[in-house]
Amino acid sequence: MICKVAAHLRRFCISGFYTEEIREFGERRGFRLVTFNNEQAVISHVDFDHRYRVGKYGVDVTAIDHFANLKLIPTVDIDVFLIDEIGKMECLSQRFVDRVQQLLESKNIVVATAALKGDGFIESVKRWPGSELWEITNANRDKMPLRVVDWFQKRLGELSL
Repeated sequence: MICKVAAHLRRFCISGFYTEEIREFGERRGFRLVTFNNEQAVISHVDFDHRYRVGKYGVDVTAIDHFANLKLIPTVDIDVFLIDEIGKMECLSQRFVDRVQQLLESKNIVVATAALKGDGFIESVKRWPGSELWEITNANRDKMPLRVVDWFQKRLGELSL
């Protein structure tokens, strides 16, 4: 969904990233983080022997830290920050958590997906003052990107008043 939103917002300055599955022979083996200028890194994989784990995946927290430092810095030069996703793996990075919190406290516009289940920071993001939550379902997933784009354009107009 975030990629479709980004495609509709090409004329704006976007920062952030999304995650995509790594599949081998039809089986999910890990996740890759991809920025909107196509920088990427594998952030988790079943073959990673890392200290941090979520389920069967070893998680490379340093890779998440790196991209949080590069792409999640509040600034007036960015029209919108797109983040997919705020989930258990990403929240293993304290740097990611700190950067997202800084963005939420800033005047920047943030569009993020968050895990449906999760406590701690995931839950606090969903309860953040002024946030709007939309649940994405199979029934609404095709219409949701345009709804988000409309919301963004209204929000951008409010900020320029």
